[in-house]
Amino acid sequence: MKTIAEILALSTTFLAERGLSKPRRCVEEILSSVLGVKRMDLYLQHDRPLVEKELEAVRPLLKRRAAGEPLEQILGEVEFYHCRLAITPDVLIPRPETEILVDLAVKKLGERSLAGKTLWDLCTGSGCIGLSLKKALPDLAVSLSDICPKALAVAKKNAEINGLAVDLRQGDLLEPFFGEKADFIFCNPPYVSKQEYEALDPGVRDFEPKGALLGGERGFEFYERIARELPPFLRPGAQIFFEIGEAQGKGVQEIFSPLPWRRSRLLKDWAGKDRFFFLEIE
Repeated sequence: MKTIAEILALSTTFLAERGLSKPRRCVEEILSSVLGVKRMDLYLQHDRPLVEKELEAVRPLLKRRAAGEPLEQILGEVEFYHCRLAITPDVLIPRPETEILVDLAVKKLGERSLAGKTLWDLCTGSGCIGLSLKKALPDLAVSLSDICPKALAVAKKNAEINGLAVDLRQGDLLEPFFGEKADFIFCNPPYVSKQEYEALDPGVRDFEPKGALLGGERGFEFYERIARELPPFLRPGAQIFFEIGEAQGKGVQEIFSPLPWRRSRLLKDWAGKDRFFFLEIE
């Protein structure tokens, strides 16, 4: 029987030879998940032999990663801003950049009373934005919406995993909220252009949902539509938070430049690239 240390070394070489990034970290995560231990414990128990049943559980997961499948889908969950989220091929894998958006919003919205205020998370996918905001700011009445029923089922499961009471609605963008108004709206819409989509890393393009990535020929189509449809759904002084592509800052500003917007602001990610867009209505 091979020990944890031997399996770590052999599996890391196996993934590295296939050009996978961070091969050792991938192996650590897979072994930790199968054995039910923390990553540090792998090294504290480095001389522990793995029984055949454990090896049988590890092998198919390594093969899936070697084929390019994202680690988060293989493990079936991620940690995101103090929430544990189930992940399936029906939803985008939450990115660290989106955690920046949530953190900025928590700091901004936490400065005021939120009792009776409503927040909609459009194109919610896994529910990562709306659920993490509900957990951090429990006074908010949060609704999650998505056009994809399978994605909304994942968001529902994640609400249950984290014990969060939210409203879930299926429909296209603002369609599920006809006749209502919100105080805060968050949206991470599909914003990848057709050309960018074709050039995406295969681990993203081949395994994550195309409908959640491809934003049209130019990548701006969803923002243009939201700009047209959004104002009637907003209460006075409502605030809107978008995630955008790193090269879309100027274009999104132009889309939202006409009235009725009182204020707009581009915010950058940790790499100093335009990544978030904030709006406030009169």
